[in-house]
Amino acid sequence: MAEQIEAAALVTVVAEFLAQISGELSGARAFHAKVAANALAIVARELDQKPGEAEAAALAGFLGHEAGLDALRAELCGRLRRGQLTPETPGLLEALTDAVLAKVAVDNPRYSTFKRLRPEG
Repeated sequence: MAEQIEAAALVTVVAEFLAQISGELSGARAFHAKVAANALAIVARELDQKPGEAEAAALAGFLGHEAGLDALRAELCGRLRRGQLTPETPGLLEALTDAVLAKVAVDNPRYSTFKRLRPEG
């Protein structure tokens, strides 16, 4: 756990540094510095928020059992393909929404629909 906190802090500091110096650069270098800063910010949020764990929890809660994320996804997809689950299945859309919101919180927390749908806002 301490290693993840240290890694997230290190990644955050480097992202902030790149964002700071990108204003001093021009052209392709400025663009690449901004892209790198954004990528590192995503990595820091990934380390901090663990969206895979949130997705696994949402799917496990819906499916009623614990398993690895890949197994949970495979089961859900298989049941959807076989028609055992539909959008009308109680809890399905809520579980999928929770899983997606956890990912969007990492990838693009400023996304307007995310802001509208997240539980605290």
